[in-house]
Amino acid sequence: MRKAACPTCKAPVEKGAPGTAKLYPFCSERCHLIDLGRWLGEEYRIPGEPAALPTVKSADDDAQ
Repeated sequence: MRKAACPTCKAPVEKGAPGTAKLYPFCSERCHLIDLGRWLGEEYRIPGEPAALPTVKSADDDAQ
């Protein structure tokens, strides 16, 4: 089996170990949810240029 470290707590995790298959590479649901919370809280970011937002034509623009 392949061994890795949990990205959250650095505990050893074996891929394919009973009870961890759906959570891999995390060692527990707790670590999985901590990581998810970090993504949702925007603590993690993917580097790159900001995306351009499309412009929306408003009713005021038509009146002019």
